[in-house]
Amino acid sequence: MYTPKIFNIPKLKGISEKTIAEHIKLYEGYVKNTNGILEKINELALDSEKNAYVLGEIQRRFGFEFGGMRNHEYYFESLTEGPKEISKDSGLYIAIEKEWGSFDNFLARFKAIALTRGIGWAMMYLDEKNGKMLCTWIDEQHIGQLAGAKIVLALDMWEHSFIADYQPSGKKQYVEDFFSNLNWSKIEENFGN
Repeated sequence: MYTPKIFNIPKLKGISEKTIAEHIKLYEGYVKNTNGILEKINELALDSEKNAYVLGEIQRRFGFEFGGMRNHEYYFESLTEGPKEISKDSGLYIAIEKEWGSFDNFLARFKAIALTRGIGWAMMYLDEKNGKMLCTWIDEQHIGQLAGAKIVLALDMWEHSFIADYQPSGKKQYVEDFFSNLNWSKIEENFGN
C-alpha cells in the first residue's frame, strides 16, 4: 500500500496556500486510487479469463493514477523548504550546460515546453543509459513518459495547479513563479548529485 507523503512547503510567491492545500488533496486522491486499483487488479486476476476486458481497462487506468501520484511527489518535493538556487558546481548544472549550451538555454527550452496547450506536465529527465538530459511534455499523467529515463524535474501544467491564482491568461507567470520558488537542491538529489 502507498501512503501520501507530507511536504514542508513554505509560503510561495504567486501560488497561494489554498491552491497548494487543494492540490495536495488531489494528490492524496491519486494515492488512494492507486491503492484501490491495485486491490481490484488482484481481485480480478483471480479469474483473468472471465475478467479479461475489465482487467485490461483497469490496468490502463492504473498508469494514469500511479503517474499522478508520482508526478505530484516530484512537483511538491521541489517546492519544499524554500527556494534555493542551483549549485554551479553540481553534476546537474554541468549536465544541463553540456546538453543545452547554457543554463539559460535550458530554462528557455523548458519554459516553452511548459506552455504547451493542453493538460499535462513539463518534465526534465536523465537518460542514464547514455547520460543525455531530455525535456518533454507528458499528456495527462502518463502519456509520453520516457521509458527507463529518470525524472529530474516535474512541473504540473494542469489548470488546477495555477488557475485559481493566475487565471488562464496567467499561465506564463505561473511558470516563472514556479522557478522562483524552486528548491534546486531537491532537483539535484533527483539527478543524483
